[in-house]
Amino acid sequence: MRVLAVGAHPDDLEILCAGTLARYRRDGHQIIMAHACNGNCGHFIIPPDELAAIRAKEAEAAAALLDAEVLTLEGVGDGELVADDPAQRRAMVELIRRARPDVIITHTPDDYMPDHVATSQLVFFASFFASTPNYKTGTAPHHEAVPPIFYMDTLAGANFLPEEYVDITDTLEIKLKMLECHQSQLVWLREHDGIDMKEFVEVTARFRGLQCGVRYAEGFRRLRTWPRATTARLLP
Repeated sequence: MRVLAVGAHPDDLEILCAGTLARYRRDGHQIIMAHACNGNCGHFIIPPDELAAIRAKEAEAAAALLDAEVLTLEGVGDGELVADDPAQRRAMVELIRRARPDVIITHTPDDYMPDHVATSQLVFFASFFASTPNYKTGTAPHHEAVPPIFYMDTLAGANFLPEEYVDITDTLEIKLKMLECHQSQLVWLREHDGIDMKEFVEVTARFRGLQCGVRYAEGFRRLRTWPRATTARLLP
């Protein structure tokens, strides 16, 4: 399968679903890691343009650990994502057409942060219209299917009750290594907010593991709208 994961910012996927992506990759599936925003506001000291370049390199380094492809919406800064903006809708449709996913993982639509919510809404819109030939975007041809969508966990699991779980006991280590690639965020969050993000991620994974009877897990909910249903289990 081709698995497309779409996060709002360059480290969101590492925090929320990288263990599952590593499971997919271990099973031989192709991984595409996409970001809607460039992360240029994720610091108090580093200037936006410099930070965006740093975070793009961090995202590439993390994706390389899974031999994953990286895609992004060009020129969209943090706080600039608008779900009903026609240009951004077309850009997301083009991204999905390039990725040609069999399944998509993204933020839940009632997440805590506006960029996360807008990403979820854009993916919902674009994953449908990517299959519509008359919805014109760039150079990629229309996708043949309306892919299933899985919503990944929220930070600390707040306001999120999983319906499905993925055992990441064997892939937690690579998840943490991917997260370590995002040093601009790990250092900033530790020094400015007193948050050890690696500990944060591990504790959340342990909590989800307790819920489903394994050591570490990631939780998901499925978008249950026609025509995205299937009897097959698509999570690893």
